[in-house]
Amino acid sequence: MIVNRGLPVPNALQNKRYRATGSARRSERLVVGALVACALGTIALSVLIVVMLIKESWNFFSSPQVSLVEFLSGSEWTALEEKELDKVKFGILPLLSGTLRVTGIAMLIAWPLGLITAIYLSEFASKRIRRVLKPALEVLAGIPTVVFGYFAILLISPALQWFSPSFDTFNATSAGIAVGILCLPLVCSLAEDALSAVPTSLREAVYSLGGTRMNTAVGVVVPAALSGVISAMLLAFSRALGETMVVALAAGTSATFTLDPRQQSQTMTGFIVEMLKSDLEYGTVQYYSLFGVALALFVITFGMTMLGQIIRRRYREVYQ
Repeated sequence: MIVNRGLPVPNALQNKRYRATGSARRSERLVVGALVACALGTIALSVLIVVMLIKESWNFFSSPQVSLVEFLSGSEWTALEEKELDKVKFGILPLLSGTLRVTGIAMLIAWPLGLITAIYLSEFASKRIRRVLKPALEVLAGIPTVVFGYFAILLISPALQWFSPSFDTFNATSAGIAVGILCLPLVCSLAEDALSAVPTSLREAVYSLGGTRMNTAVGVVVPAALSGVISAMLLAFSRALGETMVVALAAGTSATFTLDPRQQSQTMTGFIVEMLKSDLEYGTVQYYSLFGVALALFVITFGMTMLGQIIRRRYREVYQ
């Protein structure tokens, strides 16, 4: 084989290389431009949604029939019950109470079961079991929420009424259990990813000191992945706050300001659905109240997202 050393590269070969390099650079610029356009489009869409929400909410809060103090502290919400404007009460506490009741019950199910399942899949399950459980959780996450709503109505509510006749047909417990099952795959999947990201060297260090698998999982792996686990839990909390179909079907339509989970519990999202289904005319204060509720829900979920970011940065562990 003869190697041509010290001789200039033919012009044809140089031109070909230059053309290839220029074409690659143009393609790269196109791809980068497309990615930037997608990112800017996402930001612009989010900004437009927030602007629309604030603009429409202003029509509600600027109404003389609405007091911001009453809205934040009032314990009566009769936007759908009362037709006479002077008798309508716009206190958001009943809707907030119903939302937190359903969400709290859901998290009592999703948080512990999701974390326990994530620990099992990450630290104890064999490859064969993982191949079965992981797809099963993905299938559970893909079930439409309306199915969970009918599941709550047809199975969970009758079971609760059989256990105690004091449960209403539509109640917060039934909706909360269904929402908890709905959020379970989210907690499990994200927490399992965080646990699996912990370096194997930490586990081997505990084993070398005589630690058991349980000591390793609970005492080392979970604390090391704490930021990811907490982020998964807060994300599930926000997901439960914004759930619509399950609570619209199973929680009820009566806004009650109580801690009793056996009663009906109209949530913020449930009220928005009922308002859109009602025969109230566009432009009325009752109609614009749905935007006020939506803005309050947005503020709560945004606050939970910011809290998750703070906690993740505070407890984040970086390994080399």
